Amino acid sequence: MTNTKIRKHLTLINFKKLSIASIIIGFLSAFLGISLKRLTEYFEEILFHQANTNSIYFVLFPIIGFLIISLLRQTLFKKKENKGIKEIFESTNSKTKNLPKYKIASHFVNGFFTVIFGGSTGIEVSTVVASATIGSLTQQKANLFRKYKTELICAGIAAGITALFSSPIAGILFAYEVISKKVGLPFILSTGIAVLIASGLSFLLEETPLFALNNISWHLYAIPYFILLGILSGLNGVYLTKSVLFFKAQFSKLNNHYYKISIGVLLLSSSLLLFPELYGDGYHGIKSILYATKGTSFTIPFMMTLLGILILKPIVTSATLASGGDGGVFAPSLFIGAFLGLLTSIVLNTYFNANVIPLNFMVLGMAATLSASIHAPFTALFLVCGLTNNYTLFFPILAICLISKYTAKKVYPFTVYSYTPIA
Repeated sequence: MTNTKIRKHLTLINFKKLSIASIIIGFLSAFLGISLKRLTEYFEEILFHQANTNSIYFVLFPIIGFLIISLLRQTLFKKKENKGIKEIFESTNSKTKNLPKYKIASHFVNGFFTVIFGGSTGIEVSTVVASATIGSLTQQKANLFRKYKTELICAGIAAGITALFSSPIAGILFAYEVISKKVGLPFILSTGIAVLIASGLSFLLEETPLFALNNISWHLYAIPYFILLGILSGLNGVYLTKSVLFFKAQFSKLNNHYYKISIGVLLLSSSLLLFPELYGDGYHGIKSILYATKGTSFTIPFMMTLLGILILKPIVTSATLASGGDGGVFAPSLFIGAFLGLLTSIVLNTYFNANVIPLNFMVLGMAATLSASIHAPFTALFLVCGLTNNYTLFFPILAICLISKYTAKKVYPFTVYSYTPIA
């Protein structure tokens, strides 16, 4: 056997082993993502109902949540705070540094308690880091996989995103746009197999899109208004990013951890008392207006409520994360985008007789704000199409995601993932 044939044979064996590893990673990551999503949805609904019944819980629940997370961090999770997606970058950019196995439990548990007790963020980043850790642990098991470290981490991430948002393409694109930024055959093979397994498991477990929508249409005359929404979404994405970075910088100056919790609880609880829609991941708030845009009476008080929510959401998200909560900007971006889209459509229809469709603006706003927040327009495009199980707005979403991303980058070139504090 010639050297060329030997190399081809070894490469084939390596890819077979990589494929088997990707199957395992895909299943475990998807199972983790679906489990966390279902548990969080179930308990968040119960606790949110209790808080709506008796508003004192809007104060008590955040206190309970932050104290549980703090206690777990001090006793079980090596007294280390979760850094979110930056932990993944630290691992992929180093040949020796790996994600420790306790990160799976740490992000799963902390993300769960943060959201169900009212922390104004989501479980998406918790799922991403936990599933990335599954990929990281797999590559540590054999010398063969060491050179595929980034690919296996990306396989876990792609499977986790697929499980959460019912969009395998969004899973692969997020792994590429945010984490890997390069594509090769090992990346395509590992992420492709992982999302295929995740999609199959989601199908077997009858996972449904979060905001399934029908009867969507759009008109060419709305294009200038779409462009306006893209610019506004870019600015709101920057507002969210700078809020998170500002609060984390300010809270890092506090030496006493319980001071951080106290300030975080004060900001969060007072905001929840004003606007209960800010509770948890906010998906309940999106659903409540997404399916009620037709026939709704849009008044000045209602518009002021929307404006208040848009101003406060980045602040309470930042306070949640800076005071010890686990999560990221995925769910907040979708929430802000939906309410921004609704407010923009109301203003356009009420004062400029634009005759735009509020539902469309909510969907477009979700995608555009997410694109601006994470600088990943194609991930946002397929993620929102998967969330709504509808591709009618594909081309408007594509355009508005690109507009919002480059608007955001022009104003502020960093995301919460890419910013590095100056020492």
